[in-house]
Amino acid sequence: MDFPLDQLRALDAALTEGTFDAAARRLNVTPSAISQRIKALEEAAGRILLQRSKPVRATDSGLAVLRLARQVELLARDTARELGDADRPAGRAARIPIAVNADSLETWVMPALARVSHLVCVELHREDEEHTTRLLRDGTVMAAITATATPVQGCRVEPLGAMRYRALARPDFARRWFPDGARPEAYAHAPMIQFDRKDDLQFRHVRGRSPDPIDPPTHYVPSSNAFGDAVRLGMGWGMLPDLQTEKDRAAGTLVNLDGYAHIDVPLYWQQWKLDSPALSAVAQAIAAAAAAALIPPP
Repeated sequence: MDFPLDQLRALDAALTEGTFDAAARRLNVTPSAISQRIKALEEAAGRILLQRSKPVRATDSGLAVLRLARQVELLARDTARELGDADRPAGRAARIPIAVNADSLETWVMPALARVSHLVCVELHREDEEHTTRLLRDGTVMAAITATATPVQGCRVEPLGAMRYRALARPDFARRWFPDGARPEAYAHAPMIQFDRKDDLQFRHVRGRSPDPIDPPTHYVPSSNAFGDAVRLGMGWGMLPDLQTEKDRAAGTLVNLDGYAHIDVPLYWQQWKLDSPALSAVAQAIAAAAAAALIPPP
């Protein structure tokens, strides 16, 4: 199969931007040109690659070609940079889509990415660490910070370390709802904060203390910073990372509901198996930042 670069770029742009019109603006061509290039790509592949919905969506075959398109584009950007002047490299910086969990994004990841921002443009996809591998499988991202140690097909994985979480609440909240300590009946009735319905961390903590399932009143707060604010404001208790709460715990404005109990969530870096200087630079920056911020891997 012969897949010209301009056709692959049209597919990538359409799926990234969501419409042929937006893809045309990104590539500085007409929507008709985008349509013609994708049609030619589908003819070469011998199958439908896009569902013409709003936004457009990839078929299973389209996901396979999208992965190829992004790999080829990344290698083309790497080559353009190597051929350019050291101070003013040719072509645009490579775009690296990465899936990152919210707590890492709000604590240690951004300083790492800032170190390579002159080399790459990152496109961050916020996703729970238990679910980031889905974005790797469908080609949405080239790399992910994930809790999954098993590599996705076509990817390699490296351990980064672990984030430590504790069940925290305001002292007055703890006195009101947990007067006798971390007892099962207290967890069953005390208001709880969850990030979203994928967030299982609070229930993981409770399962070690309650023989029965619980259904406490729950606030859903899908922002890492706002999640912490909800706990600090006394709306409920929640599992918060040590990286965000060191000052609170030292000052006594947040207390651990269960002594020294904690949950360590291991994190891994998964990326496409691709010999790309740009992707390698991102991986090295992430590894260095993780070594400084996270609990070391066993």
